[in-house]
Amino acid sequence: MNNRAVTNKYPPGSIFKPILSLITLQKGTTYASKTIYCPGYYRLSATKVQKCHGHSVPKDISEAIQHSCNTYFFQLYRDFVDQYGYKKPGVGLDTLVSYLYDFGLGKRLGVDLSYENKGYVPTSEYYNRLYRKEVNGWRSVWTLSLGIGQGEMQLTTIQMANLAVILANRGFYYTPHLIKQFRSGKPLPIEYSIPKKVRIDKKHFAPVIDGLEKVVLYAARSAYVPGLDVCGKTGTSENVHGEDHSVFFGFAPKNKPRIAIAVFVENAGFGAEWAAPVAGLMIEKYLNKEISPARKYLEENMIKGILVDTQVEYIVPEEQ
Repeated sequence: MNNRAVTNKYPPGSIFKPILSLITLQKGTTYASKTIYCPGYYRLSATKVQKCHGHSVPKDISEAIQHSCNTYFFQLYRDFVDQYGYKKPGVGLDTLVSYLYDFGLGKRLGVDLSYENKGYVPTSEYYNRLYRKEVNGWRSVWTLSLGIGQGEMQLTTIQMANLAVILANRGFYYTPHLIKQFRSGKPLPIEYSIPKKVRIDKKHFAPVIDGLEKVVLYAARSAYVPGLDVCGKTGTSENVHGEDHSVFFGFAPKNKPRIAIAVFVENAGFGAEWAAPVAGLMIEKYLNKEISPARKYLEENMIKGILVDTQVEYIVPEEQ
């Protein structure tokens, strides 16, 4: 009886990268055409590194989103948090948090459910307490995991879906409500009609959304639906209690969006394996009213997938 989409909170994983991209572009700590070399890891010290997966060097922020390059977003996060000086990471982090509040994170969205969870976004106060015994204080590199949506950050699934709405709308959202339609001729109640805007210039959405389109075209092909121009991002939410969670959020079509969605499959592993195909099928069903014959095998795989066990049954299409 637990409505997990509203009550449970999880690290968002890599779906946070497009949001970090928008904020860093807005504050000018990066630019859309910036290239950051990735050797397959991000060096923290002479002996310690954070791993990244193999891919070509992202030439700009769109390709960084496409490849989900951890190194790229570690550096974006670090540059942002250190913008006031590397000895003042708290000021930079709180600046980031103030933007995240605009995106509806770290607070209740105000849906029509009293048990909605507000998630959690750590502030400088949290790290000041955590590292209170450090004589020289903490540094941005100690909180790098936030740059890729891990660490202490936690979101509800409805907050993830709302991020997809903001991206689709290029900068605003309406408070989500449990409503299907308004009666004809009735005025729209004011609480339903006031958009909530984020402090991001519209021009910054273009390269980020281009990156989201590339994700679906090249990386998360299972979410691709011919003719619908799906844009989205996969994520793998690390889980200290067991298998990682599979995450995807996105919207479609690219230029005139009609649906935004977030899919979170607990303990299912990589986002491209389960969350992405589920999202793609739901988008297709919503917009086209049916699943095409060429994608029926994928629908059957999702329906028959045993996500509570390590054994998963796959159906192979007769013709590929």
